[in-house]
Amino acid sequence: MKNLFKLWKKYSYVLLLAFIIVSLFDFRVGMIAIICMIAPIIVSIFRGRFWCGNLCPRGSFYDNLVSKFSNKKSVPKFLKSIHYRLFVVIFMFTMFSIGVKNNWGNPAGIGMVFYRIIVITTIIGVLLSLFYNNRVWCNFCPMGSIASFISYLKRDKKVLEVSNTCVNCKICAKKCPMGISPYEYRGNVLSHPDCIQCEKCVIACPKKSIGYSMIDNHIDS
Repeated sequence: MKNLFKLWKKYSYVLLLAFIIVSLFDFRVGMIAIICMIAPIIVSIFRGRFWCGNLCPRGSFYDNLVSKFSNKKSVPKFLKSIHYRLFVVIFMFTMFSIGVKNNWGNPAGIGMVFYRIIVITTIIGVLLSLFYNNRVWCNFCPMGSIASFISYLKRDKKVLEVSNTCVNCKICAKKCPMGISPYEYRGNVLSHPDCIQCEKCVIACPKKSIGYSMIDNHIDS
């Protein structure tokens, strides 16, 4: 199961590329994209934004392909602000609703609405990655923002933790594509609602102080 998960995380972007190509021959296929709209919300109830960092095909695309040529700069605070993210959520859902309403009863038309949204937003993410980092889109993705809000409310979710062995070297903060500073959560759960649990901080930590159930393990030892 662990190996299957690793394969999915590394190669699930193939599904995104297949979706983009196959939908051109039959736009009804585009309606499959509803999975990527519902899944982040459901997963966020139990695991925070785990979907975004591990299961999302587009996230895999950004991590495994776009990261090869993207910039490495931090995302501006404006793009992560509540007001901007709320604007994006309202704008995207308004456009989506209008599109579905105008094509109601026409599966191909509705599929085209899904397809257009996925393609346009993916392109936006790629273009912005040239100026910032490969995960810039994830900072204000509408579904990611909703998942972040649910994650904020669900404090009992399973998330990463930072043990007391952390030495504040701040390497984790440099590796986080979401601009989070894990070291600030020393001795606590990494409760930031935008943590996508991509585990880049886990891999980078020289003291192995970040992980799931790290605090409990440290106390027991």
